Amino acid sequence: MTTLSIVIPAYNEENGIAQIIERVLPIGPSLSEVGVDALELLVVDDGSRDRTAEIAAGYPEVLLVRHIVNQGYGAALKTGFGHACGDLLGFLDADGTYPPEHFADLCRVALEENVDLVVGSRMSGAESEMPLVRRIGNLVFANLASLLGNHRVRDSASGMRVIRREALSRLYPLPDGLNFTPVMSIRALHEEIAWREVPIPYKERVGRSKLSVVRDGMRFLETILWTALTYNPVRILGGVGLGLAAVAALIAVAIVAVRLGGTTRLGPWWVAGVFVGSLCAFAGVTLFALGTTANYLVSLFHKNPIRQGLFGHPLFRRPLERHFGWMGVVVALVGLVIGIISLALGVGGWAVERLWFYLLGAAMCLILGLQLAVFGVMTRVLAELSQRELEIGRDLEGSPCELRAPATVVAQSAE
Repeated sequence: MTTLSIVIPAYNEENGIAQIIERVLPIGPSLSEVGVDALELLVVDDGSRDRTAEIAAGYPEVLLVRHIVNQGYGAALKTGFGHACGDLLGFLDADGTYPPEHFADLCRVALEENVDLVVGSRMSGAESEMPLVRRIGNLVFANLASLLGNHRVRDSASGMRVIRREALSRLYPLPDGLNFTPVMSIRALHEEIAWREVPIPYKERVGRSKLSVVRDGMRFLETILWTALTYNPVRILGGVGLGLAAVAALIAVAIVAVRLGGTTRLGPWWVAGVFVGSLCAFAGVTLFALGTTANYLVSLFHKNPIRQGLFGHPLFRRPLERHFGWMGVVVALVGLVIGIISLALGVGGWAVERLWFYLLGAAMCLILGLQLAVFGVMTRVLAELSQRELEIGRDLEGSPCELRAPATVVAQSAE
């Protein structure tokens, strides 16, 4: 028997709670058509100061759960999930923006395609009354989630979803605030939970919105980035590092071209460019190496294989960090050679105005080379540790000794 438990979090929603309850209760027949046998409806009153709880209590078909004080949107949903009995868990807002009549479509996809999470997408072409500012914000967050999770996401913050109960343990912990849904989306992507998006229409809410575009938008952005960092740090740190390294490379090419063109003196802006380029080079290599090293630490914590690759592009799927050691040695040797030649030219009479750029380049190469070599050692150690449990399990393969008839066992030595 398949039961869908729908949770409605409500905070000061006396103007809309009755309407949404009366829209949810009649959807039982449409659920039966897609294989859902029973419907359970829970309203979680999140410390409302109006008649929300009183109105919800007037419906005998509704299980009312109350928070004494306001704890937040995500906290209300988690409380509802904890009191729900269904093997499928659905939720939607109390303000009438999401269409409960479409829960049958979400459940059909969950059951027929055997997926753990189905999201009602407001950004997939169905009729939508979403304000322009929020539409732009949702596009930004959806594209950011797609980039960080290497999977196309159209609506990362939708508040209408159906989840299989057994998937909650992989999605938790989730925050208590309005950032509950975008964090769930990022976790689902990185936990490789099977999910689909189903187009749904979207209406403007009943009453005043509790969402602050700026404050909650910044919170969404922060939690999306931090959640992604806990799964695949190199996707963010490595991307920023490569960007900074590209800036440094462009500046270096421009300055070398100027010098080869016969200019021996660089003006203040070119000197500033050298400073910025040096800083970008150092920061870029540091962030990229730090990101790859952090991936090994995350792998050890989650006891999962190392996440390889950056942005999902084949060019970046080769484990570059395993070459940090020899790359560091080569870069350091290049810096040492440039330094020795520059010193010899200085002893031979070259003015320091002609040599400072090369001496700076030599110093940068030596520092970056040492840095790469150190990170190479660190990633090698972490790689060994990450493989340790797999190797232990392989070496201990074999069934335990049991009572058995006497026999002669011949162990063949490896040739």
